[in-house]
Amino acid sequence: MQRMELLGVRVELPANTPMMLLKELEGSGRLLPILIGNPEAASIHAALQGIQPPRPLTHDLLVTVVEALDHRLSAVTITEMRDHIFIAEVSLVDGDGVTTTLSCRPSDACALAVRTGAEIFASDEVLDVAGRIEPDNDTVDEDEILDEFQDFLKNVSPEDFQA
Repeated sequence: MQRMELLGVRVELPANTPMMLLKELEGSGRLLPILIGNPEAASIHAALQGIQPPRPLTHDLLVTVVEALDHRLSAVTITEMRDHIFIAEVSLVDGDGVTTTLSCRPSDACALAVRTGAEIFASDEVLDVAGRIEPDNDTVDEDEILDEFQDFLKNVSPEDFQA
């Protein structure tokens, strides 16, 4: 397992598909791009920017429910890829220290991690298959990534969020 940092979300061109970008904190500094949905991208972006909605959105509500049940989110892990789909887990710890692990989408896991400060991990196997090494690790500019996503948000319509 490798500790990861969520750099942000951006729009992958030319398909205009949102993507979250994680970076390995140690080792070779591999990047892990994961395509995600528009609502999850907006949720992650809002949390990274510290935006507080007037009413709790889904990820905010889930954090509140977890806390009301005397649990805390201790970590999220991107565990594997199945048929080109990333699989993640969230680890919840109760008041007695008992851990419960739940399967989920990586985008939901990271949206929760941003809100709770939980650590993010990726398995070595996932990084070996999907990790990307940048020629120069300083070339990833978080502000540039966020600017791209803000441009995306300016052009997104409510219809894009319908199921």
